Amino acid sequence: MQDLTIDELYEEFEDLPDWDERCDYLIDLGFNLPELPADAKTEENRVHGCQSNVWLVADIKSSSPPTVEFLANSDAVIVNGLIAVLAALYSGKTPQEIISIDAQEVFKKLGLERHLSPQRRNGLYSMVQRVRELAVQAEAQS
Repeated sequence: MQDLTIDELYEEFEDLPDWDERCDYLIDLGFNLPELPADAKTEENRVHGCQSNVWLVADIKSSSPPTVEFLANSDAVIVNGLIAVLAALYSGKTPQEIISIDAQEVFKKLGLERHLSPQRRNGLYSMVQRVRELAVQAEAQS
């Protein structure tokens, strides 16, 4: 989705003194997401369990080993920021790497566990589950 790495995201969050500034940064990240094509905004690509509408698709790159790029959009600006976090965490990785990532630890380190509402947290984990499902499918195809 974009070129931000999770380590760069950690550094940015460490430089921001409070949650309000971190939230603003997440929203800014969301504005920089590439637009998901309208024909990808289908029920099949919708992430269930999110408070907002979220559509997520995977593009399997035929590299050796294959890697997965994710493209997603939401109708909520903060959720687009969370999608940018997921992109930093998962995009460009192999299906096996994706499956092995402990997202909960990453979210704790970023403070998302503590600061997101229960509904947003549930939606975030629904997106993680969808990413993992797509990674399992990608691994099965390779």
